[in-house]
Amino acid sequence: MPEHRSTPHLLRAGDRGEAVAQLRERLTEAGALGGTDAPQPDEEFDHALERAVRAFQQQRGITADGIVGPATRQALEEARWRLGDRVLLHRPGSLLAGDDVVALQRRLLGLGFKVGRVDGRFGGDTERAVREFQRNVGMNPDGTCGPATLKAIGRLAPIVGGGRPNAMRSEERIRTAGPSLAGKVVVLDAAGNLSSDPAQREEADRATTDLARRVEGRLAATGVQALLTAPAVSTPDQESDRAEFANRADANLCISLHVDASPNPEVSGVATYYYGLEAHEVRSWVGERFAGLVQREVVARTGMTDLRSHPRAWDLLRCTRMPAVRLELGYITNPEDAARLGDPAFRDTIAEAVVVAVQRLYLSPETDPHTGVLRLDELKSLRLATEPGQG
Repeated sequence: MPEHRSTPHLLRAGDRGEAVAQLRERLTEAGALGGTDAPQPDEEFDHALERAVRAFQQQRGITADGIVGPATRQALEEARWRLGDRVLLHRPGSLLAGDDVVALQRRLLGLGFKVGRVDGRFGGDTERAVREFQRNVGMNPDGTCGPATLKAIGRLAPIVGGGRPNAMRSEERIRTAGPSLAGKVVVLDAAGNLSSDPAQREEADRATTDLARRVEGRLAATGVQALLTAPAVSTPDQESDRAEFANRADANLCISLHVDASPNPEVSGVATYYYGLEAHEVRSWVGERFAGLVQREVVARTGMTDLRSHPRAWDLLRCTRMPAVRLELGYITNPEDAARLGDPAFRDTIAEAVVVAVQRLYLSPETDPHTGVLRLDELKSLRLATEPGQG
């Protein structure tokens, strides 16, 4: 989907002027565009520049539509920072973000300090990790990463191995949570669709809102506390607010329900997304596993075209502290997909698939059944058999 159409100051192919010249300069600084010629004030946004924008968007895990809006501008701003360019500190309400923060988080993680998610945002977890590091090396633990702290990190980093410490911690949290869903909290985000066609948008909103309530009912029957975000359309500038809602709820999982759109009415199928920043080889390991479970359950039960699971850095995936998955459930612009989305029985099948995927996430691989073969009540019996004291 393109960046929200009502957002002002979008740059796209065909535009020209100083803003386009500045865009070319920023892409060059980010290593996404070759050439050393100085940009001209009347520079045109040509097809070569559009291809560079798309490639940059793809690398940064945002929607690769070739249009420069707020998300792309933010990614370009973050890409310009290298570790050591500035002093890093925690600013609540206005977090520092950039590639330098990613580099710091990865180094601290490699040294054994818990930074939370490697998301390139200098939040509370990263500040605590910096303080803990400073205490360990005898520095003033002020939580600010300046030249002295970076120098100390640099002295230690070469002798410490990396590995997958965050992945192992996340997998351990899932294992210790146990197979029972009772008491777990799941946030459901019925986000609809950002199609430019009001009728299609309304139809998609209605389908995802109804689907969210069907998932909510089934989760409640398993003992899960399911919380729904506001039913309004989830625009890009609202995603961080919805992520913060999930964080305040201390949710175990977050599931965002979308319907896609395309200028080509023949495009169809289902896809899932999880947090990942391919430019830095960073991802949510549990999020990736959960996205794969949802994808396989939906495809197995519906026969929809499998568009697979992909890493993305959209705010709802990046800013949540728990594993989050975005489910793109067909294309409202495809007649067959739209007809299926309008069928309550089809939405029932999807709801069953999502809830079974939630349960499968907490089952050990040894007891996990094959994809798409069990009903929720059968999976519940399997779960009970694996709980301590059963059997």
